[in-house]
Amino acid sequence: MHTWSSLVCTVFLLMLCVTGLPLIFHDEIENALSTQSWSPANPDGPLLSYDDVLEAALSRRQDEVPLYMSFDIDRPVVNVTSGPTPDAPGSAMHFAPIDRTSGDAVPVEAPAGGIMDFLLQLHTDMFLGLPGMLFLGAMGAAFTLAIVSGVVLYAPFMRKHEFGMVRLARSRRARWLDLHNLLGIVTVMWASAVGVTGVVNTLEKPINDQWRDHALADLIAPYEGRDVPTSLASLDEAISAAVAEAPGMTLQFVAFPGTDYSTDHHFAIFLHGNTPLTEQLITPVLVDAVTGDVAGKREMPWTSKALSLSRPLHFGDYGGLPLKILWFLFDLVTIIVLITGIYLFFERRRRGRREV
Repeated sequence: MHTWSSLVCTVFLLMLCVTGLPLIFHDEIENALSTQSWSPANPDGPLLSYDDVLEAALSRRQDEVPLYMSFDIDRPVVNVTSGPTPDAPGSAMHFAPIDRTSGDAVPVEAPAGGIMDFLLQLHTDMFLGLPGMLFLGAMGAAFTLAIVSGVVLYAPFMRKHEFGMVRLARSRRARWLDLHNLLGIVTVMWASAVGVTGVVNTLEKPINDQWRDHALADLIAPYEGRDVPTSLASLDEAISAAVAEAPGMTLQFVAFPGTDYSTDHHFAIFLHGNTPLTEQLITPVLVDAVTGDVAGKREMPWTSKALSLSRPLHFGDYGGLPLKILWFLFDLVTIIVLITGIYLFFERRRRGRREV
């Protein structure tokens, strides 16, 4: 079980580990590659309303509809994502940061289509969309099985030896086996966490679809048969109503009608908590896209909460640079474990043929 579950996923895990190394430092790399220096046009001036920001963004993309709106933490910048249709794929979306002090476009620090986007797409779905994500999820499940079976094998093997033993006086294969076992058991908790969170991340679309189609079924039912509205209520009023519905929470992003994170007839306004843990847990408030009335606040199901928590944990993206460095080192060790595993398998087969 350990041998074959490992072999099934090893090549893909090597790809994920290698592409994961730079993705751990994606923010730092993008900042280092950026040659743009930007400051607000009117640092001390009043901020534009969200409706004005949306109008400024769409005036540059007149044939597109708004999809998402997110907000920079440390800059007066609102990011507007638009596309030709509400269900446009990621490749057809346009990302436009807007200076909230003037309505001007903000230079994009990391142009779309760069090396980091390429690595992220390869790491996420191998450019195959949902089938690619689900395939990598299956590889993650095989990896988890290999970890569990490896621990089961390690316990009786080490009863006769001291922990950390590497038999330097034995054959080369024995040395590699001891190194494989030692590095594998030292990183077992990290590998388990990254493997499981990786599997959860590949289920993002099914989880979101299940949440929208089942948890929001009572909100969707009255709108059956209606098209996605083209004339929308005031975004400022919708956001104000949502924030009033969830006091003590911070605005995170807005999903417009027809997108994966909303219904066809509502703004989905997502807010998060203000503590290190709750800032990863989001609560959506649904607002009628035509009238601007609050339709309801819905707690995310446990599957969606698991997805929200798994994203930063997978890349070590919640503890600053020291944790990222630790993630990087564990990733390197995992690559060594995978390579030694391949060596041990083929060395065993070669030795078996020689003995025959």
